Amino acid sequence: MTIRVLVADDQPAVRRSFRTIIDAQPDLEVVGEAPDGVAALELAAELAPDVVVADIRMPRMDGLELTRRLSDTVRVIVVTTYDLDEYVHTALRSGACGFLLKHAGAGLLAEGIRAAAAGDALISPSVTIRLLRHLTPAQGRTGVAGETLSDRELEIVRLVAQGRSNPEIGSELFISAGTAKTHVANVQRKLGVRNRVGIAAWAWENGHT
Repeated sequence: MTIRVLVADDQPAVRRSFRTIIDAQPDLEVVGEAPDGVAALELAAELAPDVVVADIRMPRMDGLELTRRLSDTVRVIVVTTYDLDEYVHTALRSGACGFLLKHAGAGLLAEGIRAAAAGDALISPSVTIRLLRHLTPAQGRTGVAGETLSDRELEIVRLVAQGRSNPEIGSELFISAGTAKTHVANVQRKLGVRNRVGIAAWAWENGHT
């Protein structure tokens, strides 16, 4: 099944580059391009893409607000030139399914799109640990305290924080990938977070790494 992608970036050269990379993949297809957040929001409603790749800094509506508006219905990957952009933390908390640097490379972009479409999350490896360590506890965050998670769920939390995929978690814990996916979903529900990035952030904030 082809994963349909909408690219939102105010720089035409970046949009062309992303389209070239994405369309070269047999399972990915760019279905639309937007020069700003407002246009991206409109195109997302019209085209119903599987994944939106959005620059964090755009005119009219930035990637942060776009992520907040789309994250309940469309999976969003935030891309930026800066690995510690002040908006990235908030974008991830708003439901972004990944954070990639624009110079991360074609392979990582394609991998990030596939991960988002599958319900996983991917952050550029070069900044994962630094990014999560800079996260501060969210004001008013809902979710349970660590002791209300089972021992197995805390194991899941630690592995998610290390960037492990469901198959890797399954291999580590001698369970199936499907069972790992179920555990991850249960942890998300208990913690009140949107995705695996939220689980990882919670793990760093609460010392479960």
